This record gives sequence, structure tokens and C-alpha cells, in this order.
Amino acid sequence: MSITRSASHAGSWYNSKSTELSNQLGTWIEKVDAFHSPAKAIIAPHAGYRYCGSCSAFAYKQIDPSIVKRIFIFGPSHFSRFSGCALPEAEKYETPFYDLTVDLEVIEELKNSKHFESVDLNTDETEHSIEMHLPFIAKIMENHKSQFSIVPVLVGSLSAKQESLYGQIFAKYLLDSNNLFIISSDFCHWGKRFSFTYYDNSHQEIFQSIEQLDRMGMKIIEEVNPEKFGTYLKKYGNTICGRNPILILLRSIEELIKTDNSKIANLKFLNYSQSQKCRQMSDSSVSYAAGVLVLN
Repeated sequence: MSITRSASHAGSWYNSKSTELSNQLGTWIEKVDAFHSPAKAIIAPHAGYRYCGSCSAFAYKQIDPSIVKRIFIFGPSHFSRFSGCALPEAEKYETPFYDLTVDLEVIEELKNSKHFESVDLNTDETEHSIEMHLPFIAKIMENHKSQFSIVPVLVGSLSAKQESLYGQIFAKYLLDSNNLFIISSDFCHWGKRFSFTYYDNSHQEIFQSIEQLDRMGMKIIEEVNPEKFGTYLKKYGNTICGRNPILILLRSIEELIKTDNSKIANLKFLNYSQSQKCRQMSDSSVSYAAGVLVLN
């Protein structure tokens, strides 16, 4: 009997009723044009949809579902502490629309490398970073729902050596024209409750300082420069929760270009928003950004 991961955050972080959820996601997606497409990889947030759903739509609209056969989803681990990457024991992932099938052949390939931990079902269902992308995936792929599989990858802490290792491992999958990478990440978590209150007082308002800090990081990501991004994180301490999944993507792009230097990586951020505009030190906010990689 196959193991199915339940949609454990449905009904709280997003609508559990398929018709209402479909209308909500459809409205956001229809408002956006496909102007940086077809996506080879996207970076999109994982907060409650009322905060970040419209931002995520900018990334998801750039996907061409007709060419996608396999979707890798890299999510940061918020609750379970481990080093490296971990793979699920679940064989299906539930959404309010339909179940998504895990690519067991690729999971086995990755396990055979001996560089992956395992994620038990309870840990998997507690974590939200991967789940928050599943309804968007199901919606975008609804006309091709029997023609694709997913590879969920939970990402823990990474050393510089591990960054490079996973970049090498995943580069061959990124090179495959039928594969799509989804990188799950919110950007700055600002406020005393996040123990992060960086403020550049050359900006009149706190929220403007936060945006400037985020956009500095986004620009470095667009340059596909993992070393520079690592230096930025150390210097400013920006609380980008998906920094390690982002670094895996950047390292994979680096390795891919080494393998095929005819490839040109065009990574752009298409949208940015904040959960609220912080104006005083007692405020707090989370930032969201939608980025898209196109390979030419």
C-alpha cells in the first residue's frame, strides 16, 4: 500500500475547497502575462496564500506545462534540524485538486548517491515549505495531470562543500529539458519576533530599508553568483529562509554551464511584495519574491 502525505495545511494556510481554491489561483494567474518563459526554474514563496499567492503567480505563469514531465521541489526545513538534503518516504502528495505522484525512480537514484537523509511522514506533514507549492503545481499542470511526477527535496543546513556537491548532483537534472526546478523561499523576516531588525537609516521608512536589502540579494541571485550571495548573507544576515535551496540552484546552474557552455542562464525577479509596511521598530513583516530562470 502506497504512503500518501496529507495536505496538512489545507484549510488553514490555504483554502481546502477545490472549487474556491481553483478560482483563487486562477484569478491570480490570469492577471499575469507570460513574459519570461518558459521557466526552467522558479523561486517563489511559501507563506499563507492571502499574503503571497498573488506574488507566486508571477513565477508560476512563466511555466509551460506542455514540456514539463518532472518537477523538483526544494524546500527549506523549518522544524527538523539536519545537515544536507533529505528525501520523502511518501509516494503521493495530496492536494485539494488531485494527488501528485512522486518519481520513485529518481528518488532511488538520489538515495544511491549516499548523500541524502530520509524524511519520515510526520516530519514531512509538519513542514509547509514544499506543501505550499503543491496546489499551484496541480493548478498549472491540471491539463497534464497524468503526465508528470514530482521529486520533493527537503533542505537542511549546508556547508560550502555540500553546496558544491548538490550542485553537481542536480546539474544533470536541470539540464534535462523536461525537468522543472521549484525553489521555495520567503525573503526578509523582519522584526523583533524574528530577531532581525536591520535598518539602514539612509532610508526614511523601515520598509524601504527592508526592500533595499532584499533587492540587493535578488540582484546577486540574478547574477548567478553563489559565492557573492554567501558573502551577502554573512555580511547582512538577511533572514531568507530558503537561502540553501537558492544556493543549490545557483550551484546547479554553475555546474550546468561548465558541462554545456553554450547555455545562457537568464534569471530575473518579476515581482516583490511585503506582508506589511514596517514603519516602527515594534512592527514586523515577511518579504516575498518571484524569480524565474530561463535557459537559452
